[in-house]
Amino acid sequence: MIVAFSVTPLGVGEDVGEYVADAVRVVRESGLPHRTDAMFTSVEGEWEECMAVVRAAVAAVEARAPRVSLVLKADIRPGVEDGLHSKVATVERHLSGPERS
Repeated sequence: MIVAFSVTPLGVGEDVGEYVADAVRVVRESGLPHRTDAMFTSVEGEWEECMAVVRAAVAAVEARAPRVSLVLKADIRPGVEDGLHSKVATVERHLSGPERS
């Protein structure tokens, strides 16, 4: 499964990078495959593993912010491994092939 999520502290002002870094640190320390971009962090693993990481990432931000917003999207597809890379590779393969009309 792949879980893409965004944790946003509320009530701390406009500059939230320091708080978001606390959440990303939790993901990196989890040992699960992950990717962070400008809007979301994605983590790949089993349901329990992913949800535990999301919960810990929220808790890390919640420890310093009066309110936390969580946006979460999950791709639950048993049997797929390395989806973080294979899904992107499939799109890239289609982009490099002949264009459709």
